[in-house]
Amino acid sequence: MPPHDFTLILAGEVDAHIDDLYEAGCDDALFGAIDGVPYADFTREAATFTDAVRSAIEAIESIPDLRVLRIEPDDVVTATEIAQRLGRSRESVRLLIAGQRGPGRFPAPISHTKGRFRLWRWSDVLAWLGQADESELARARLIAAVNAALELRDRAPKLADHERELVTAVSSERN
Repeated sequence: MPPHDFTLILAGEVDAHIDDLYEAGCDDALFGAIDGVPYADFTREAATFTDAVRSAIEAIESIPDLRVLRIEPDDVVTATEIAQRLGRSRESVRLLIAGQRGPGRFPAPISHTKGRFRLWRWSDVLAWLGQADESELARARLIAAVNAALELRDRAPKLADHERELVTAVSSERN
């Protein structure tokens, strides 16, 4: 089975559960923290990227005090990150965004549309380029969807009932 590399951003006291994590099947991960935010870098062998991510999340969340917040590399990117991922200069990407190079119609930013530090979805940029192989595009789309689900799982319980109803209605429309 092929190896799949990804990082899970975690919540909880990871250091207190290193032995538990190893016993849960996370012997293929390196654990650490950056600025107090714990993470797990995985190189997990599985038939598919989906299977690798699913099994890693299940293993971590089998420990009652730990939960997964998101997967990285994240789907949300800045223009600088787009340049890095594409192996282009920041100026080259700026010209693509402005429509002064390439086929035009660069994907719209998902946030900070009028601001200096706009954000895009990597999966949208890959699809727009039309040069990514299907597995790379599928991986980016999966990361975006799982991160959205993890975010919803974390945020929805903190909403009032009528607010949660709106979220449910919006998420089920147009399916």
